[in-house]
Amino acid sequence: MIRAVVFDVGECLVDETREYGTWADWLGVPRHTFAAMFGAVIAQGRDYRETFQEFEPGFDLYEQRQARADAGRPEHFDESDLYPDVRPALTALRSDGLWLGIAGNQTVRAGGILRTLFTDDVDLIGTSDDWDASKPDPAFFERVAEVVPFDNEEILYVGDRLDNDIRPALTAGMRTALIRRGPWATIQWNTEDAVRLPDLRIGSLTELPEQIAALSASER
Repeated sequence: MIRAVVFDVGECLVDETREYGTWADWLGVPRHTFAAMFGAVIAQGRDYRETFQEFEPGFDLYEQRQARADAGRPEHFDESDLYPDVRPALTALRSDGLWLGIAGNQTVRAGGILRTLFTDDVDLIGTSDDWDASKPDPAFFERVAEVVPFDNEEILYVGDRLDNDIRPALTAGMRTALIRRGPWATIQWNTEDAVRLPDLRIGSLTELPEQIAALSASER
């Protein structure tokens, strides 16, 4: 029975179109060209950070993120970047009595933005910078398990990536939901693992309450 739902951030709750467009601008690359390379890197099964290397060999994402901040152009997202189904889904899941969390590979700055946006909506917000562990490292999901007050098999982790979200969460003994949006899920959606591995496959977060109820009912 699912008693807790933990959400990834990028392309699960937050539409990252603006942020990746900002990176293209920072690199001086046309946005459509950056997006095309980004998709090619994902389709080849490579780390998305290799996209930056294609345009600027030796590119250090952490150093450049600080350089952007120093230049007055820090990473940023706000209410307008949330997918439109986020607020209704959280409200519905909360009304069903589920414990809710947000946990993803995010910076300290992003964690602060998330806490401002979701002050009263979730029970916990954790980031890779908070925990000094990044997905898909098992240590990240160990931290999730430590902070969620239920057994691992009662936790549903919702994400858009097989590599960072679905596989490591399953290895940790959690249930999983793959949401179809953003470049990773769109590219991977019809692959064997995307069909076989997740407990749930959804096109919108608003599908979660009904699907969670059905999954729990089937296991009673």
